[in-house]
Amino acid sequence: MSTYSRETLLTGLAFPEGPRWQNGALWFSDIYAGQVHRFDPVAGTDEIVAEIAGGPSGLGFLPDGRLLIANGADKTVYVRGHDGALTAHADLSEVATWTVNDMVVDNQGRAYVGNYGDDSAPPAPPRPSALALVDVDGTVSVAATEMMFPNGMVLTKDRGTLIVAETRATPGRLTAFSIAADGTLSDRRTLIEFGPTVFPDGIAIDDEDGVWVASPFDGAVIRVDQAGEITERIEVPGAFAVAIDTAAPALYVTASADWVPEKALADRTGRIDRIALG
Repeated sequence: MSTYSRETLLTGLAFPEGPRWQNGALWFSDIYAGQVHRFDPVAGTDEIVAEIAGGPSGLGFLPDGRLLIANGADKTVYVRGHDGALTAHADLSEVATWTVNDMVVDNQGRAYVGNYGDDSAPPAPPRPSALALVDVDGTVSVAATEMMFPNGMVLTKDRGTLIVAETRATPGRLTAFSIAADGTLSDRRTLIEFGPTVFPDGIAIDDEDGVWVASPFDGAVIRVDQAGEITERIEVPGAFAVAIDTAAPALYVTASADWVPEKALADRTGRIDRIALG
């Protein structure tokens, strides 16, 4: 394991999640505040680019640069136009059984979107849920079933594999699927099962297809290679999600001391950390 230094770049957030690195900036949702941010770490500027009631979470970008936002409570994916206007892109209410959460968008503009499954919390057992596929025209279908809280998602460099963090599987795991030309999934398989303290949340992928996994209740970020082996572990208190600037390279971590909405909004311990990987 290597030694890494960590610096905090931004504080005072409620519950930052769903980070994506795009065009020199970190885009992320502050879920409980109902805001989407664009943070430029070089300029030190933090801009609120969208406000949505109901909990914006997963983010992704269409081929033309427009932003997709998965919004929790109304189970809707919105698109933010170049003028900043928000319009509904897809209604997931027929697929998502509870709050819509994380999302990944491929280079054609198709989105895979997860949801909590139900409102139970550990130690109560979760309800299996479906992973949604949103096609480029906004059509919604079921991509995979019997997922135990499909959460963070990434695509491998060749865009041939989707990897999903199943946060409430027992034990927590990363699940991989092969992606067909039409976006449908097959060949479901387990990449790794973690120990009892790891509940994999947001994930990111580097240029070597190493998957970086936020483990909030373990206080760490973990790297897993394509053989399913843990190659790195970095202590990061309250790490809920990660994004990678592969050019730097650097890992950005969204973190918070608490995930309970009322406490997170009151205490504002949410932060953005950066970890140099090079």
